[in-house]
Amino acid sequence: MLQHRLDGPDGAPVLVLGPALGTTWHMWDRQIPELTRNWRVLRFDLPGHGGAPAHAADSATSLAERVLATLDSLGVQRFGFAGCSIGGAVGIQLGLLARERLSSLALISSSPRFGTADAWRQRGVVVRTNGLDPIARSTPERWFTESFIEAQPAIVEWAVQMVRTTDPGCYIAACEVLAAFDVRSDLGSIGVPTLVVAGAEDEATPPADARALVAGIPDARLAIVPGASHLTPVEQPGAVTELIIRHFTTGWQESSAGPPAPAPVIAPRPAPTGAIAELESADAVVARGDSYDAGMKVRREVLGDAHVDRAQENADDFTRDFQDFVTRYAWGEVWTRPGIDRRTRSVITLTALVSRGHYDELAFHIRAALRNGLTPEEIKEVLLQTAVYAGVPAAHSAFSVAQRVILEETTPDE
Repeated sequence: MLQHRLDGPDGAPVLVLGPALGTTWHMWDRQIPELTRNWRVLRFDLPGHGGAPAHAADSATSLAERVLATLDSLGVQRFGFAGCSIGGAVGIQLGLLARERLSSLALISSSPRFGTADAWRQRGVVVRTNGLDPIARSTPERWFTESFIEAQPAIVEWAVQMVRTTDPGCYIAACEVLAAFDVRSDLGSIGVPTLVVAGAEDEATPPADARALVAGIPDARLAIVPGASHLTPVEQPGAVTELIIRHFTTGWQESSAGPPAPAPVIAPRPAPTGAIAELESADAVVARGDSYDAGMKVRREVLGDAHVDRAQENADDFTRDFQDFVTRYAWGEVWTRPGIDRRTRSVITLTALVSRGHYDELAFHIRAALRNGLTPEEIKEVLLQTAVYAGVPAAHSAFSVAQRVILEETTPDE
């Protein structure tokens, strides 16, 4: 079972809200007044979060099973589920494990595969070595837009404190859960109406990830929320609440599976204005194609935002098509292929750049290699191997570039 709380009228249909990594059930506080008008809302904490017992889970499936056990203990058979980030991963597993019990599903700031396994395991190394303080201090930039950080310092500080008070071992275990999570081949088995919500400015799980979910889930729609980053329910509570109410009301009334249960009776609501930039069906998402969005996501993850932003800012009418070409084909169709991992792609790329003498590009691909999980020792071995087959002078120049970049990247900020 999971630490949980219930709000809303007895006998009302049950809506479960799943939290993001590093948060507590309080991340949904601003949705509760509206949702509890017609729903019995169950919120839960992840293991080791919000003072919950530190009984770490080893997979999203295990977390989903704990949600079901909690519902069983309360005598709840039929329910809707909305989850944010890792909460969305739990929702996907519920859609695969217990579709007969789900009325409908909402996946917020979620992905069929959250970044790279190396990146999550590296975050675990940081926590194991330094505790949660470095992660907590970097939380605002990952969770919120710059304008929100400036306008809402109290909420931002509250978010930082949520991370700081999480059990480090459970946080590391959750990182391992996300490292192993990959349901790209299973999405077609989710048989319930699904709403996928993405923050337009979310870099952790960008709109490209949301479109991948919508393209893979048979009965799914996409909503893009402007002015929001990763913790969308906190940053844009009104928009998320409106989307949840519309989706779950419709999903519950249309669903006929499972034992009879009361459906919410909600007066017709006017269409949202301004909050939702896009609302697309799966067919529209597939028709659009997402190689550019997927490529931009990988390009940013590998090369870093600063490099990509400079390239985008410096593009003009003469070079813009080339930037689009590189993003769409090199990053969207080659770097995203599943045949080899990013560490291996970095090794190949470093070797090719040294062999051809492309030392300017070598510098930012050394940074990319570190980001992809190669250690300085491994980069040294790649360059030594290259010296044998591409020549000592080329390797000599490459060592000079790599030495400078590695020093810059591994020296702590003062």
